[in-house]
Amino acid sequence: MKQLSVTEQAIVGGIDAAAMLAQVEAWCLLNTGTGNLVGLAAQWDLLADAFAALPGEIRKVDPAPVTAVAADGREVETANGAHFVLSVRPDAPRRYLLTGHMDTVFPPAHTFQSLQWLDAETLNGPGVADMKGGIAVILAALQAFEQSPAAASVGYDVMINSDEETGSLSSAPLIAALAQGKAAALTYEPSALPDGTLAGERPGSGNYSAVIKGRSAHAGRNPQDGRNAIIAAADMALRLKALERPGLSINPARIDGGSANNVVPDHAILRFNVRPRLPRVAIEFTESLRELVQSLEELHEVGIHLHGGVSRPPKPLTQEAEALFGLVRECGELLGQSIRWQASGGVCDGNNIAACGVPVVDTMGVRGGAIHSDQEFLIVPSLAERAALSALVLHRLSGGNQ
Repeated sequence: MKQLSVTEQAIVGGIDAAAMLAQVEAWCLLNTGTGNLVGLAAQWDLLADAFAALPGEIRKVDPAPVTAVAADGREVETANGAHFVLSVRPDAPRRYLLTGHMDTVFPPAHTFQSLQWLDAETLNGPGVADMKGGIAVILAALQAFEQSPAAASVGYDVMINSDEETGSLSSAPLIAALAQGKAAALTYEPSALPDGTLAGERPGSGNYSAVIKGRSAHAGRNPQDGRNAIIAAADMALRLKALERPGLSINPARIDGGSANNVVPDHAILRFNVRPRLPRVAIEFTESLRELVQSLEELHEVGIHLHGGVSRPPKPLTQEAEALFGLVRECGELLGQSIRWQASGGVCDGNNIAACGVPVVDTMGVRGGAIHSDQEFLIVPSLAERAALSALVLHRLSGGNQ
């Protein structure tokens, strides 16, 4: 049976679990809902202080411009926080990318703002698993990895964005730029299951807003002169759902618009999400959507403008990704951690990284669960467990103990 070398024992043996927990507790008491720019700015400063323990250069990256469709159909710019980047040994011939996010789904007005212990090993709180616990794992793992003799010959970038929970639209160009030329990537979303199971292949994801322009008229005197945008939106929702098939799910989520009961509504917005499992399915859906819009415009005599698209490409398991998963499993076995993986219906920044041709394991964060709810929890011993796992993976990726 393989065992950790003396060097590897020293690398993972210095991880400070108490310090990791203290970071998580402090960070999770700060609200960082994606739209809370004040909270995100304060979190950025806390991250800069914490990651100053590592060599390299820290920089603040402004968000790329992003627009959304308002309820009245106007395209408006959305506000996002700055992104955090640490670059270590940028000239090294072999480099890695580690990513996480500082934002949560809980805005300042949400009632879920405090921490509580559910038992001796389980902490409940906003962002404890998704994913301020994961950020603590990144930092501790890299501090441990820096003790490896192999670390000096490789480099890495750490990217912690502020908008992952809304699709990483303002950080997508940054992710793509940082992924270029990387040998491998690790992303610190929480495990797919509380037992530590990783997420393997993922579908893609796209969010759309269909702005429908009809013609108003009096609902009693001359309804025949109107072109009902609500009817067109409802018809579009039904026809979109009918496009579903194995490998493609479609969720018509909301219709905005309408007018007084005695007015034929001339305005509506249909918002929907699509999840294609394979790249070719995403391409086929785009063509089907174009044809659907054209037919609906002719049938209902309305105009339809689409905003959005597939922003998270599908993430199939490539041969290179399977090799990286295999290394994670091997390192887990050496640490007494049973590692397996399964397909997931969710998406994350790992989709964006994989689309750049970089092998990535994107659930290297803590064990926990019930994310995006006030039941979110962190299994506290997993902080040190996962930090040790990442440190060992990075050590072996870099040629340590070869």
